[in-house]
Parts: sequence; structure tokens; C-alpha cells
Amino acid sequence: MHFTSEQRLDDGVLERGFTLGDIPGILWTPASASASAPVPLILLGHPPLGLDKMYPRLVARARDAVADGFAAATIELPGSGDRPRLAAVDQARADLRRAMQAGGPVGEEIVDRLVLPLVDRAVPEWQAALDALLALPGIGGPVGYSGGVISIGTRLAVVEPRISAAVLFAGSLVPRIMFEEARQVTIPLHVLLQWDDEGNDRQASLDLFDAFGSQEKTLHANMGGHTGVPQFAGDAAAQFFTRHLK
Repeated sequence: MHFTSEQRLDDGVLERGFTLGDIPGILWTPASASASAPVPLILLGHPPLGLDKMYPRLVARARDAVADGFAAATIELPGSGDRPRLAAVDQARADLRRAMQAGGPVGEEIVDRLVLPLVDRAVPEWQAALDALLALPGIGGPVGYSGGVISIGTRLAVVEPRISAAVLFAGSLVPRIMFEEARQVTIPLHVLLQWDDEGNDRQASLDLFDAFGSQEKTLHANMGGHTGVPQFAGDAAAQFFTRHLK
């Protein structure tokens, strides 16, 4: 990991850009974090739209996490931003757009081509980032994962034992195979669902929540579209992490 930029935000949060190999990322830490007083870490998941486009939403989430006493970090997803494109995923995205514009059902084959290659590439990269982040002074466990793509969060919850709790955003198409993986998830979960999300299959989201094997799992559903998550829903997610990571 190599730090490429550093700035102190107006609320005292230290923001540092980094690269991990050819993967860009951002780390936010509170001023209080030190080798003698390490803070827990929250990994901020996001859709594959590029860190530049997602930055305003990511930094707002990071500020909230730091205010609660956590460090927060994110990385660029495969095929996003300035990273090399994934031609097969781009083709699947175009096929998805055509299917949705035609008003017909989205076939499982399109969903698999769109999501599974992203999950297969992104999860090992998140694990490598976690290795590097936990080696830094001032950052310790436990670790939480917050955000989407929900299939990435599901896979991480299964294969990464250092993640102790997760807040998952229901808002992306889910391959059928992920339902089998969901049954292997055992960590505490808090799932956010926008009831009228125009890009989400609501019933699939409900079925996925039902499939999760966790003994503690909460579904927080709110009326409204994809970008209409109310502030109190974020507050409830923050309280969930405070319970499980501190």
C-alpha cells in the first residue's frame, strides 16, 4: 500500500488516498487513532460507478463513521474508474439496460454475467486491502462491511472471518447462486431496503434476506426510491455497528 495524497477535512477527519498495486482507494481516520489506541474499521462498499462519482456519498458515510469512532476505507471496484474495463461485464450491463427499457423480465443469465465476475474479482481485492489496512498503526479490529454490491458483501461475509458484522444495501440484482452462499452467512446483519427502488427486484431482496443464515438479522425497509434513504435509517445502521464493533 502506497499513500498518494493526504488532507485534513474541516471536521478533523484525516483523508488519505492510496494505491494497492493498481487499485486506488481512500482511507479516513479520526484524529484520535494511534498505535496505542487503534480504532475499529468499516469497509465502505459501493456500486461500480467509479470513486470519483461516488466520492460525495462515500465521504459523507465516512465522516459519520469517523464521528462514531471508526476508521473507514474503500477501494475502486474492478472495471470502474480508471481501472481496465471488463468487456464481458460491460456487455452484460448493456444487455441489462436493453431488457429493462423493453419492459421485459431480466433473465438470470444476464444477472450472472453482470454480477458474478465482479464478485469473483472484487472479494479477493477487498481481502488484500484488509490485510494492508489492519497492518497500519491506529487501525485494529473488529471490522465491519457497509454497503453494496450486496452480492460482494454476502461473499465477504462467508469467506472473510475478520468481518464481524455487516450492513448490506439491497439494491442490486442477485444471481441465484448467491442465495446458497447467503445460507452460509452467520455474522450479525442489518439490511437496508428501499421499498420502491426502481432498479431493484424487491421480492428477490426479501428472498435473499430470508436466506441469510445469521441468527441476528434485521431488515430495515423504507418507502421511497434508490436515493431516498432517510437519515434515521443511517442512524439505525450506525447504532448497529456501535453495538457489534465496540
